[in-house]
Amino acid sequence: MAEPIFKILTYNNIAIAGLERFPREHYEVASEIQHPDAIILRSHNLHDEVLPETVKAIGRAGAGVNNIPVEECSRRGIPVFNTPGANANAVKELVLAGMLLACRNLCQAWDYARTLEGDDHAIHRQVESGKKQFQGFELTGKMLGVVGLGAIGVKVANKALALGMNVSGYDPYVTVERAWQLSSSVIQASNLDELLGICDFVTLHMPLTDQTRGCINAGRLSQMKPGSILLNFSRGELVDTGAVVTALDEGRLHAYVTDFPNAALKQHPRAICLPHLGASTREAEENCAVMVAEQVRDYLENGNIRHSVNFPEVVLARAPGTTRIAIPHANVPAMVSKISACLGEAAINIVELLNKSKGDVAYTMIDAEGRLSSDIVAEIEGLEGVLSARVIQ
Repeated sequence: MAEPIFKILTYNNIAIAGLERFPREHYEVASEIQHPDAIILRSHNLHDEVLPETVKAIGRAGAGVNNIPVEECSRRGIPVFNTPGANANAVKELVLAGMLLACRNLCQAWDYARTLEGDDHAIHRQVESGKKQFQGFELTGKMLGVVGLGAIGVKVANKALALGMNVSGYDPYVTVERAWQLSSSVIQASNLDELLGICDFVTLHMPLTDQTRGCINAGRLSQMKPGSILLNFSRGELVDTGAVVTALDEGRLHAYVTDFPNAALKQHPRAICLPHLGASTREAEENCAVMVAEQVRDYLENGNIRHSVNFPEVVLARAPGTTRIAIPHANVPAMVSKISACLGEAAINIVELLNKSKGDVAYTMIDAEGRLSSDIVAEIEGLEGVLSARVIQ
């Protein structure tokens, strides 16, 4: 039997539906493997690992990539893929559940019902006398503020409208694709402070960056409507926990619903802490695994880049009868001309060429006539600014 062409190292339990996308006659996929061509993972912390020199791609079966050394990968010319939108429905449904849990005081009411004692008649008397303390309010007619209008935020906004809520959204970086998916009934907020001041519910759906870390702080919480509900199914570090506890204690927040428990919140009577359940459905795990497997496979076999957090989107149809070379490099002037010159000096004709950049990195794919010798590839790799050069037959 021929040796597999590519080796995939997996961390965590990647859904079988995704792993099956790698044909066994061409791929070796295992949780312990030497010299991998790619790594696929969920929550495993790669910051604690030494990345093998053979790694050409890393795929995250999920949206966040805080557990991956993205900057190091960029320096080495390694695209990091994620799966935006694959778990969006699962998170959307949990956000809606969180709103209902909070506005109807369901967790507190359930705890109360479990403490009732006596026979059925005694329990009935306790129910009728105690239920008043759990009176809540309805979603219909309330204003929901959605901070971050990516795949999840758009789904939450649209579904909330269907439930009879009013919705305001804020995202200075919303893409054209997401804007088309968003209902025209969503009210656009010009800034975060404006949104916080008008909403009965606020749900966070933004990435954790240096700019967003702790952005929901004491000042911003003081701008929220008294008795409002804050939901955080993105990242725990987006909020100042101490400020949230103070707002809950003072009654300025009716409830805080989060997927990220911590010592200060887990026993608070007005906090609902869930154990990071956002994408914990069979469907979401399979969707993420399938999506990331297809992205990694397309990159290894064709050089195409889709949904990378550190490299541009580059997709080029294969020109028949050609040899493809994929070249990650620094985003500096004259790189394409230098690469083309190497091929020209070797009398290699370029049939197709595509170059795109993202931040400090760029990526060039070339379909060329004839065979590319190892000497030509080495010459291209030796150009200042080139991170690697890979021939794809």
